[in-house]
Amino acid sequence: MAKKKKKLKLPLAYQPLGFALGWSSGWLAGLAFRKTWMAIRHEEDAPDALDRDRGWGEILLAAAIQGAIFAAVRSAVDRTGAKAIERSTGVWPASEKGGRD
Repeated sequence: MAKKKKKLKLPLAYQPLGFALGWSSGWLAGLAFRKTWMAIRHEEDAPDALDRDRGWGEILLAAAIQGAIFAAVRSAVDRTGAKAIERSTGVWPASEKGGRD
């Protein structure tokens, strides 16, 4: 019975950690994207959708790379945080159904 209560309380306790991990993963993904774009195009600024001087191909390439990096970094950070919570408490921080809403 005590274990069931622990499972119900843990996701609430995990929320501040999840917020901090989400923020840090966004920052890390942004840094990784800037470094990647610099390596690919040798430019400091990646194109934005509203850049008049950039073509469709360049804008869509930058968006695809940025999205892939963001998803990979977020997944890695989320998984690392969940594994740390499981090691320290013995309970997986997500519901039985799986991951994020």
